[in-house]
Amino acid sequence: MNHQHNDSSPVIVDPLPAHRIDAGALADWLRREAPEVGAGLTVQQFQGGMSNPTYLLTNATGTRYVLRKKPPGDLLPKAHAVDREYRVMQTLGDTDVPVPGMVAYCDDPDVIGAEFFVMRHVEGRIIPSDDMGSASLDERAALSRSLIDTLASLHRVDWHQAGLASYGRPEGYLARQTSRWSSQYEAAKSDLPADFDYSEMDWLRDWLMDHSQVPDESAIVHGDYRIGNTIVHPEKPEVVAVLDWELSTIGHPIADLAYLCLHYHLPGDLGGTADRPRSGLPTEEEMLARYCEKTGRPGIPDWTVFLAFAFFRGAAIGQGVAARAARGNVSTGSADPTTVGARARRLAETGARIAHGL
Repeated sequence: MNHQHNDSSPVIVDPLPAHRIDAGALADWLRREAPEVGAGLTVQQFQGGMSNPTYLLTNATGTRYVLRKKPPGDLLPKAHAVDREYRVMQTLGDTDVPVPGMVAYCDDPDVIGAEFFVMRHVEGRIIPSDDMGSASLDERAALSRSLIDTLASLHRVDWHQAGLASYGRPEGYLARQTSRWSSQYEAAKSDLPADFDYSEMDWLRDWLMDHSQVPDESAIVHGDYRIGNTIVHPEKPEVVAVLDWELSTIGHPIADLAYLCLHYHLPGDLGGTADRPRSGLPTEEEMLARYCEKTGRPGIPDWTVFLAFAFFRGAAIGQGVAARAARGNVSTGSADPTTVGARARRLAETGARIAHGL
């Protein structure tokens, strides 16, 4: 047995003061809307970087459920979309994409102070980093294949037939995303130190604006697909549930694939895996070949463009976190705008290097 399995259990704490919820009001609502959950609920909170606070509910018989809700405070209009998460996972429950079973969704913020949904708890391991460091060396290749196979299953779902025609706009995904993240990145500048050098980031943005008119393809895209957003079987190298769907939409499948493969191109100090041949991970070429085999694609055109975009998006998100930290309201509380901003610029430099074809 791999002795590291215990390290992969999620950390559970009593709900933090800002995230306490009225367990009585929740129990009353569940009694009406989801009586199968039963009585005698205890409420604990999962600790970690989840932007939507996530709780473990245990009923009197020991059956476990998970509740996700919008965070407290003023939120960006489209952020923390728990309704979209619930909808897409409920839809995927009828496919071979592994997701937790949905129990109930509440759009009334008066019940516990925010919209929320309840789903079944899935037993397993959380493996946070792309190098799969907490999984044993001999299971990383099989786990990587399971990760690719699961993504291929998602991208093969017929979203029209699944009733998700209104879930997103399939046309011009990459161009719209480039434009959206460009404006987020520009908006962040006003809160950041005046001496930040944006030249690589600006160059990458302009290059993407010129190259983002790729041929349209559409699939359900997860938006943040990586090993850390899945639950892995307690014993086997197998993905048993995909979580964290708040960025999901209808979009270009290769955007998900490029994001999954970012770690092959990251510099080592940012968590890259390319210079670790003994890591047990398949090569990027093997991952792409398996994806093509599972989705029936002849190949992956515009790979460079999608990789460059994945780095740009990562940099833009980093700039946003740095700006919020500079304003003093980032959820982690410990983020330093200079460090986070520097990492964002490193991501942009890497993306620019890929775009240059170096």
